[in-house]
Amino acid sequence: MALHPDRLFPADPATRAIARRLYETVAGLPIVSPHGHTEPAWYAQDKPFADPAALFITPDHYATRMLYSQGVRLRDLGVARRDGEPGEADPRKIWRLFAEHFHLFAGTPTRLWFEHSLETVFGITERLSPKTADALFDRIEAAIRTPEMRPRALFDRFGIEVIATTDSALDDLAHHDAVRKSGWHGRVVPTYRPDAVVDPQVLGFAGNLERLLAMTGEAATWTGYLNAHRARRAFFKQHGATATDHGHATARTENLSSSDAAALFDKVLAGRADAEEADAFRGQMLTEMARMGQEDGLVMQIHPGSYRNHNPSLFADFGPDKGADIPKATDYVQALKPLLDAVGNDTRLTVILFTLDETAYSRELAPLAGHYPALRLGPAWWFFDSPEGMRRFRETTTETAGFYNTVGFNDDTRAYLSIPARHDMARRVDCAYLARLVADHRLDEEEAFGLAGELAYGLAKKAYRL
Repeated sequence: MALHPDRLFPADPATRAIARRLYETVAGLPIVSPHGHTEPAWYAQDKPFADPAALFITPDHYATRMLYSQGVRLRDLGVARRDGEPGEADPRKIWRLFAEHFHLFAGTPTRLWFEHSLETVFGITERLSPKTADALFDRIEAAIRTPEMRPRALFDRFGIEVIATTDSALDDLAHHDAVRKSGWHGRVVPTYRPDAVVDPQVLGFAGNLERLLAMTGEAATWTGYLNAHRARRAFFKQHGATATDHGHATARTENLSSSDAAALFDKVLAGRADAEEADAFRGQMLTEMARMGQEDGLVMQIHPGSYRNHNPSLFADFGPDKGADIPKATDYVQALKPLLDAVGNDTRLTVILFTLDETAYSRELAPLAGHYPALRLGPAWWFFDSPEGMRRFRETTTETAGFYNTVGFNDDTRAYLSIPARHDMARRVDCAYLARLVADHRLDEEEAFGLAGELAYGLAKKAYRL
């Protein structure tokens, strides 16, 4: 199972040699992780990870969705039901079940990430199988009990320079406070995620909105509501935040007049907004958040295009984020126009667009980012955070948007040990792409060396103002 040193590099020997040379210059660069979902409590408390199953399987929807597709029950993977019924409590049983089905991950990025973690973190080069499961479990369990495997030690070992978490607008950021007060040198910053207080269709929205206004002392008016967001954004900035994140179902934006926006807010506040009005309100809030970004300098990320919780019975039993989110077609040219009409030409603002609709790359996203000063393209995301997805991203956007209208790479992960694996994968794929441009005499090798560093490190720092 030992990792091949030329994995993901071109098959052609001459082009592969160029990719190797490029990769050597970026393999050891620090990791900038500007968007992800690791827990700030890990860095604040610095406790050992619980067990191999909790580390690799139960919280990772990339792993659980594949097994679920082959008939494995989520509760047998340790996933608890919404009604409080616990999942399987024996981590060794969960690990053995995963090992029995590990062949399902052949050809997937999940397998590459997993095996990279086993080898580089634990020194394990045997492939996971029913035969090796117990021995590998024992080795990992023993390792994670050591001080070298605690979150802060791994932060240093992985070469992480800065990592951003994703935090609710209502979060008190207590764990971020604890990190700052601990004297530890690691840089962990929050990201403002206001979905729970801008989406009227979110479960518990009315209570969330009441809490937002109460914690900021603002009135239940359109002006008070916007001021509440400004106050929370300022609070996040005080804790090191440089960005916001918006996970809407669509890319729809609106630019209503103040009176129309206030009337829509009153409907939302009263719980009388229908589905169309709720979507319009979300769209208006994207434009309002962009305007706030002009004021306070927070970078704006928009992550649309996921049909969330597509499996209703699974959602009813286990809740959200269990692997049942499905990509769907997304319109950007028309949907983003109200926002771009309002702020798209402002060089003070950075709006980073992501997509789960690959057909939009060359038709919509690259031309938009290749024109509007405020726009940048986020990397291949979620289902396309993969070798082929990354390659397609470069091939379909570079000729129109160039490299410098993209933002490098972010790992977008909840799985801590996969962070270096994901960054390594992106660096290899980008070096392979650059090597092909050099071999085709479309790029000088000296230029490619500079670009490799930008794609691996520099662009993310600049785009996210880190």
